[in-house]
Amino acid sequence: MPWLVVMAGLVLMYAPSYWRASQGLWQTDEFGHGPIIALIAAWLFWRERDAFFAPTSAATGQSAVAGPGWALPSVLFGAGALVFVAGRTLSMASAEFFSQWLVIGSALALLGGVPLMRRVWFAWVYLLFMVPLPASVIDAMTGPLKQAISVLVVDGLHLFGYPVARSGVMITVGAYQLLVADACSGLNSMFSLAALGTLFIYLVAQGRTLSHNLVLVAAIIPIAFAANIVRVATLVLVTYHWGDEAGQGFLHGAAGILLMIVALMIFMALDQLLSLAWGAKGADVKRRVA
Repeated sequence: MPWLVVMAGLVLMYAPSYWRASQGLWQTDEFGHGPIIALIAAWLFWRERDAFFAPTSAATGQSAVAGPGWALPSVLFGAGALVFVAGRTLSMASAEFFSQWLVIGSALALLGGVPLMRRVWFAWVYLLFMVPLPASVIDAMTGPLKQAISVLVVDGLHLFGYPVARSGVMITVGAYQLLVADACSGLNSMFSLAALGTLFIYLVAQGRTLSHNLVLVAAIIPIAFAANIVRVATLVLVTYHWGDEAGQGFLHGAAGILLMIVALMIFMALDQLLSLAWGAKGADVKRRVA
């Protein structure tokens, strides 16, 4: 019954936020991953469903809400309520979805205490990927990324003899001009790959060494950046060989799929290389000890 009350409260608070996001925010390239993150987070919580229905304090024999157990839930809920009111009043999606993370955390702490939060910590943290970045942050990051990608693509194609030139983020190839727009900055792919990469590490690489997992985490942004260079270079080549309609048509959307495929392949290949390197090193150590 307590969890049903929590679910009803969350629906009343955030159903309007989800509806507005589905009509606008989640239809954009920047935040189209929002519904996917929500479904993955729900599945992660569902995997630990036995922890929700088990006796709350079986490990301690104490009530989860007794004594200092009220402190953390109160802080999280108070902060979440303030952020929610500010977000709803000012129509700030970032604040609304961040408040959801705080409110859910308060419910977990109140009804399940520390034992439950330890069980579902990854699902709870994963909800942060639903929080859209503020526009000011996006603007500050996309400019330098677009400049860097434009330079690298033009310099790379120069090496293969293509007639390319650059003016800011405008790339000229043959008789065509292509603008490296915000969607081509790589920020979206970095965010998406970060969400997929952390999920992959949690589900697949848990039994591996800490250094292995840290290298994978550190490689997410460089891999996404490299994959986006491949995407922009592909669009430039398609436009040069088959014309502007081909570059801006179906192949433009297909290049986005190519981006994620390339990024995931690089990420998984790195995981395999690290497994081989760490495995070989461990086997060598064992032989020396023997």
